[in-house]
Parts: sequence; C-alpha cells; structure tokens
Amino acid sequence: MIATLDLTDIPAEDEAFRAEVRAFLKQTIGHLEPDIRARSWMGFNADFSRSLAERGWLGLTLPTQYGGAGKGPFARFVLSEELLAAGAPVSAHWIADRQSGPLILKYGTEAQKQFYLPRISKAEAFFCIGMSEPNSGSDLASIKTRATRTDQGWTLNGSKIWTTNAQHSDYMIALVRTSGETADRYKGLSQIIVDLSLPGVTVRPINDMAGDAHFSEVFFEDVQCPVDALIGTEGDGWAQVNAELAFERSGPERLYSSMVLLESWLLHCRQTGADDARTAAALGTIVSWLAVLRSLSISLTAKLVRGESPAIEATLVKDLGTEIEQAIPRIIGDVLGSTPEAEIPASLRRTLVYLEQLAPSFSLRGGTREILRGIIARGLGLR
Repeated sequence: MIATLDLTDIPAEDEAFRAEVRAFLKQTIGHLEPDIRARSWMGFNADFSRSLAERGWLGLTLPTQYGGAGKGPFARFVLSEELLAAGAPVSAHWIADRQSGPLILKYGTEAQKQFYLPRISKAEAFFCIGMSEPNSGSDLASIKTRATRTDQGWTLNGSKIWTTNAQHSDYMIALVRTSGETADRYKGLSQIIVDLSLPGVTVRPINDMAGDAHFSEVFFEDVQCPVDALIGTEGDGWAQVNAELAFERSGPERLYSSMVLLESWLLHCRQTGADDARTAAALGTIVSWLAVLRSLSISLTAKLVRGESPAIEATLVKDLGTEIEQAIPRIIGDVLGSTPEAEIPASLRRTLVYLEQLAPSFSLRGGTREILRGIIARGLGLR
C-alpha cells in the first residue's frame, strides 16, 4: 500500500548549499539560450562533469571512504535543482551519480565499491542503464537478454534499446535473465555490470525527432564478462531494479524538463504586459501542479534520507510529473497560438518547438505511463 507522505522542508544547511552552487554555475556556464538550457539533463559534457567532481559535487551522497562527499539526499536535491535550472549539461555523470553509484553502494561487493565508486566520484566512469529491450519496452519482467554462467564468468547475449547515452558510457548495469524463461516473469533476473569496451558489444545511436541522439541500441554477442560482473544476488534482479528505479523516478529532473519554457514564457508575458484571463488561468494551472509535485518530490527525498525505498510513491510522482511536463508545452503553445498576430521572440519559439518535439518521450523514459499505473495499482492493492 502507498504510505502517506509527510510535508517536508529542505534542511537549512542544505538550502545554504544552493548559493554556493549558483555562484559556481554563474561563473562556469553563464548565460545560455533557452533552447540550449532545455537540453540540460540530456546535454553531454564530460569536462563540465569533471569540474563538478573537482569540487566534490559528484558522488555527493556516497561515503567519503569511497571517494564521495558523505552528504545526504537533500544536498543532492538542491544541487540537481540548480543544475537543471541553469541548463547545465549534466548527462555525462547523471545516471552514475543518481542511481548506479547508490545501487553499487547498496548491493555491490566491497571490491566493486572500491573499484567503481571513486571513479564515479571523479567523473572517470560514466554509466548507462540496460533495462528496456525490443518488443518489451518498459515491461522489464519480459526481457530476454541472457547471461549464462561459465567457468570463466558470464556469457552475455541479447540486446537493449532506448539506452540513454550508451554511445558515451563506460559501463552499463544490465538487467538480464540468468535462469528460467521469459514466462517466469520476475524470477531468474539478475543485474550485470558490463564493460562496454568488451569485444562483442555494439552500440548504435538513435536519432530523435529533434535531431539529437541521446538514446542507443546496444547488442551483445557472446560478450565474456568476469565472475564479479554480477552485482547483488543472482535471481534478485527484479527487487534490486525496483529499488534502483526509486532513485530515478523521485528526483527533480522528472519535474523540470519544461521549466525553461515556463520561465521564458513568463519573461515574455512580463515584457508584453499580458494579464488576460487565459494567460492567468494557464499560469495558475501550471504553478499549482508544480508546487504540489515539488513537495511530493521533497517528501520522497526524506524517505531516502531515512534509508527507505519509496518505489511505489516514486512511481506515482513520476507519473504525475510526466503529466505536467508534457502539458506545459501544450498549454503555453495554446495560449501563444490564441493570438497568432502577436510577435513571439525567436528564442521562446525555438524552445517551444524543441519541447513540443521532445515531450512525447517524457512518458517513455523511466517507464511508460501504462507500466507505471500498473505498478501504482498493485501498490494500492487493486491488481
């Protein structure tokens, strides 16, 4: 059952971190055009990630003994909000910092922690997630990619799709079948850390409608992974993945994909003196949704601080967040389109067009709407 979320504030010491981050971002990336800022968490820039690492801002929640900063999830929430608000290119380190590192910390062996976590904290190891597959999509229980145990380790065969930034990553944490058949659904699944430079790995980028290539297809043909590529317990992959997805689905990036468009539109409204009823109603709708969703996301962060795994609650927030992320370009586009004779700044138009093209993918990444609602229904005891 879904538990009640407590109304929570970000602690004062973590809020104080916000000013330091803003000063750094002002100095390093300065002003960016809105349509560039809109690409923030899909923007890949390894040098920028390394500049964060030099300040100790990668692996922020990892223990100091593994090269992390030993801070809590609230500090990372503040850092994430500021990076996304500024339009910083965070994609290089995003997945490793957000979920691969915490996953390895929770389920990895001591040797895995010693090897991977310092590299993540130094921006020396970038990760992607190997979950979705052709003909499976977000139905992760139906995956077919298989890792077969051998005397030397694991032999990997199969493929993944919609893998974010696989073409730039060093490692993938792949959900694979190590026993049983596809019909067994949740049984026999395990997680394997795959070195993407190994022979037999082929990565093919996929171009999206906006002309960017954030996603990839990844093929495995008799890839020989070592014994210690297995992370956690063989056969417990389903439970591990659901714990990992709580990190992916609860964060502020699920709310902020269209934020730069809202900011650009508000600036345009102020400059033109727009105060009509249609504009006010649109703004009221967006702000009221965002205020609630941000409170929910902060409450989930409090659960992570307490060491809980709010998988169901995070799924609910992700589903609601996707609704508003997709609605913002539509709502603003409708308001602007209601006065076609009015001039629109070029930067606002470019940002709107980009997000209108990208918005359909918001309900695919991190789990489709249909899959998420099935998980929520099970959480409510309705399935």
